[in-house]
Amino acid sequence: MSATQTTVVQLLPLAKELDENKVTPGVLGFLVFAVIGIAVWMLMKSMNKHMNRVDFEEAPPAGASPAAPAPRTGTGSGTGTGLED
Repeated sequence: MSATQTTVVQLLPLAKELDENKVTPGVLGFLVFAVIGIAVWMLMKSMNKHMNRVDFEEAPPAGASPAAPAPRTGTGSGTGTGLED
């Protein structure tokens, strides 16, 4: 007999000792869980809408020139760290 079969045989009597009426959350538990899930979904949708309205532009550092820097040419290693030079 394998170890898995031995474990199942040992735990099976323990499962029969549980009263099925005491361990199930029932319809009320499902409804509470569903309401919490819907509330989280609505909050995430609202947060996404508010975040899309934000128009943020970071101010340049004090000593920087006002002109935008030239775009990089893609000759770096592609790691995205900005330390390719």
